[in-house]
Amino acid sequence: MPIARDGWPYILVPAILVAICFYFRWTWAGAALLVVTAFMVNFFRDPERKIPDDPGVIVSPGDGKVVQILDVPERNPFGPGTRQISIFLSVFDVHVNRAPMAGTVQEVWYNPGKFLAAWNHKASLDNEQNRATIEQGGFRIAFTQIAGAIARRIVFTKKVGDRVERGERVGMIKFGSRVDIFLPADVIIAVKVGDRVQGGSSIIGRRP
Repeated sequence: MPIARDGWPYILVPAILVAICFYFRWTWAGAALLVVTAFMVNFFRDPERKIPDDPGVIVSPGDGKVVQILDVPERNPFGPGTRQISIFLSVFDVHVNRAPMAGTVQEVWYNPGKFLAAWNHKASLDNEQNRATIEQGGFRIAFTQIAGAIARRIVFTKKVGDRVERGERVGMIKFGSRVDIFLPADVIIAVKVGDRVQGGSSIIGRRP
């Protein structure tokens, strides 16, 4: 199983402690740390995904459950008419984030904030977050990585001016979190509240 590079320190430390505990026959401690190690391996898994070929589609930036679709969200990056799709990532979901479409990173905006539970819709406004805007041929979208009550580390590996491809890995949020994506009003939304999506492979919208 492929593992995200950022996850190895979280996996190796408890794994080493497991070996030490079993060496000294501290069985219960070793068993507990083995569970922790298995959780970390599962959390930081980074499976390959089949990226749609259609250049007109927009894919999910993360794995999880669609919990909100807003027509006119507050503090949206593009003004009136923008629509927002919010995806909740539990600790059991893949937390590697992917580019929703191909294009150039036009803006990266980081805002420190609170650590409300990621399923709380106020998290989109109040929590620590990192927003990236991608543009291609005058068409722009943005997506925001949002920390949750457990997540304390947002990773974004791209910078302004970088070229990204649809479905390309661009970062991750460590532990429970949320991803919001902002789409122009003329994008045809392809998901509904309650849908499960996968980063890089699930189509969430189509350009007109």
